[in-house]
Amino acid sequence: MTGTAPRWGSRAAANGRFGHLVARTDVRLPGVDLPLLSVSQTRGVVRRSEISDAPPRADSLDAYKVCRKHDIVFNKMSIGAGAVGVAQEDGLVTYHYEVMRAFADSDPRFVTMLMKSDWFIGELVARERGIGAGPKANVRTTEVPFSVMRAVPIWVPTLDEQRAIADYLDEQTAKIDALIAKQNEMIGLLDERRVAAITHVVQRDGQSLTRLGHLADVIDCAHVTAEFVDDDSGYPVASIGQCQGPEVDLSQAPRTTAEFFRLLTFGDRAPQAGDLLFIRNVSVGLASEVPAEVEPFAVGQETVLIRPSRSILTRFVRYGLQSSPTKFAIESAMVGSTFRRINVSRIRALPVPLIPASEQIAVVDRLDSETAQIDALVTRAREHIALAQERRAALITAAVTGQIDVRTATREVMA
Repeated sequence: MTGTAPRWGSRAAANGRFGHLVARTDVRLPGVDLPLLSVSQTRGVVRRSEISDAPPRADSLDAYKVCRKHDIVFNKMSIGAGAVGVAQEDGLVTYHYEVMRAFADSDPRFVTMLMKSDWFIGELVARERGIGAGPKANVRTTEVPFSVMRAVPIWVPTLDEQRAIADYLDEQTAKIDALIAKQNEMIGLLDERRVAAITHVVQRDGQSLTRLGHLADVIDCAHVTAEFVDDDSGYPVASIGQCQGPEVDLSQAPRTTAEFFRLLTFGDRAPQAGDLLFIRNVSVGLASEVPAEVEPFAVGQETVLIRPSRSILTRFVRYGLQSSPTKFAIESAMVGSTFRRINVSRIRALPVPLIPASEQIAVVDRLDSETAQIDALVTRAREHIALAQERRAALITAAVTGQIDVRTATREVMA
């Protein structure tokens, strides 16, 4: 099985295999004192302490792999993420990572860009091994052995050409990344503006807050790991991906069997119209309302149900959860290092604003109007980011497969 064949440029064609560029290295040195390294999708290989608040050292480092400066480190358990980079110092990495060393006639920066290209990732996905590789799988634990990876047919340019391609892509992707960073900064400012607008409306001067548990039932999920099916015959399971907007969106939800559906919805855990789905793991604080007309579904393990009493509008509760005092309380209540989460008891204790029922409709209508304008600007910024990311990916693939001559492209830019 192979991935989508690249549209090789007229000046290039597959003339080698990935194993012609690098060799796998797997060295363990018990007792060695080196920093722990991790691979970030955006920053490459960095010290673990720079991207995680997890303890910087493990109890025992004897099973860790040694990685030397200029080695290529690749997260083989997440092949579609493009988490790969060149080490800038000697260090230690876990067994989840593959460590490779470029041959003398190979530039590790070119190899890294090749591995980040959509075409190469497609080749690896086509060869992946592991659990949950289906398109609707909830968890993907996959791996491509180096013995398989090394056989992928590629275009192998000369060392000088590799360096030129790496230099060109470093420069061009840095420009694109700067544009993406500006858009993300704008989104951050708009998010702050949105929170301020909500807080101004729902939080009255001198008004006291009440506990969420006084206004709504907070129902924990079943903590059952469901099996998923690859067709539409099963029941949807909603989690983080389905809670990205004001209402729950099941269009891309994974589906489970009738047996697991019964386990997940046992008791009072079946979502009802007007409930809020609140995410308590990783993307803590996301909340979406269950619409009136929706097919029966269950909630995943990252999710709790918030079922407001009849005296309070669900939309008002959702806005209250997005106000400054409540968001601060959520942040303060979170626990965990690598995966942040909030316990159900702390969710029930969250302080939320409350106004008379007679005023709630006018308040939520006003906020719907005000936040819609901000949300439109956020959507536009995210569209710009998506276009920039597509251009970045296309540029990398075109360069590493010889579709463009980067030296000619560089001269055209300078002219």
